[in-house]
Amino acid sequence: MFKKRVLLAAAVVAVTLSGGLFAASRNDTADAAVGGITFADEFNGSAGSPVDGSKWKFDIGGSGWGNSELEYYTNSTSNVYQDGAGHLAITARKENPANYQCSYGTCQYTSGRILTADKFSQTYGRFEASIKIPKGQGIWPAFWMLGGNSWPNTGEIDIMENVGKAPNTVYGTVHGPGYSGSGGIGGNKTISAPLGDAFHTYAVEWSPNLIKWFLDGQQYFSVDPSKINGNQWVYDHNFFMILNVAVGGAWPGNPDGSTVFPQTMLVDWVRVNAWNNDGGSTTPPPSTTGNALKSNLNGRCIDIPNGTASDGARLQMWDCNGTAAQKWSFNSDGTLRALGKCFDPAGGALTNGTAIQLVTCNGNPVQRWTLSGAGDLVNLSANRCVDIVDNNSANGAKLQLWDCAGTANQKWAKA
Repeated sequence: MFKKRVLLAAAVVAVTLSGGLFAASRNDTADAAVGGITFADEFNGSAGSPVDGSKWKFDIGGSGWGNSELEYYTNSTSNVYQDGAGHLAITARKENPANYQCSYGTCQYTSGRILTADKFSQTYGRFEASIKIPKGQGIWPAFWMLGGNSWPNTGEIDIMENVGKAPNTVYGTVHGPGYSGSGGIGGNKTISAPLGDAFHTYAVEWSPNLIKWFLDGQQYFSVDPSKINGNQWVYDHNFFMILNVAVGGAWPGNPDGSTVFPQTMLVDWVRVNAWNNDGGSTTPPPSTTGNALKSNLNGRCIDIPNGTASDGARLQMWDCNGTAAQKWSFNSDGTLRALGKCFDPAGGALTNGTAIQLVTCNGNPVQRWTLSGAGDLVNLSANRCVDIVDNNSANGAKLQLWDCAGTANQKWAKA
């Protein structure tokens, strides 16, 4: 997305996978062993408030950005703001409120581009965001990373790009010396419905000599030094993140009469985890420390049945009793543990209705969880919430993954 990006889909060296998503395999252990969270923005500011200046800064201007883009990027809350509902909004508008000048003359559009340069950068790890992309011919949303200001020599990793003329397809690409612009090395994934119809989770897992791309927790592409045609591998230093919505350009083409403005990209959250070179497979001894996780629905606690730490034990709700079977610890690798084992979606599945169980910790990224400030216990790979089945308030009620709905049977507190 940085310069000279004439990325015609047929010109990108790509692997295309079509159709729906499938449940993750229990053997799908991340090569980039996921460590603790090093960056997070949940965008919980008030409606119309600016982004957190300690985490993000702005690119400003209408130079075309090496791609013949048409927008002028501003730092205005008309284009980049928090919506008051837990989202970042980046809005492209057909307007020119301040006589902005672009590479082609008087600008026709404004939009936003924010980045973590000089605020946060990292080598290796998991970089992910939950995003609902905008739609329309000539609209070009992206979540991507740069390794410095000497493009392409310092590298580019495109975590998510979409162009409006291909609404069902996500593209993931790397650019480096000898394989930039139309020669970028990439893959894509096409699903059955437009990506802009819902939030999706876009991620890369990056480790020495390997980068993997994921859509909603399912890998669709990877690249290593053997795939860059003998050119230099430049993914061994800090990269920073960028979020933007471009308008027009050589790849998406320009807006036409079918394009509706304004167009907004909503970002639910951005999170980064460290890379852990121990493989993420070390299981600590059982611990009696941690916190109970109490339900807002019934005041009961998440419990390991009979206090028996056997693989596949289906977790349940039970009267809070202070035993080790109800003491859960959030660990630096993102796992949630009790009695030395991990809180786990059964079978590695990430779909609605997936049972929650206890399993030996194995480094699989599907075993990562976070408790949000709003009390949602969220699986990071699925972006779904831990839910009490059928709103059952009795002892023995079971747990499952389900779309987050803000209901009492999905709200939790440490006790």
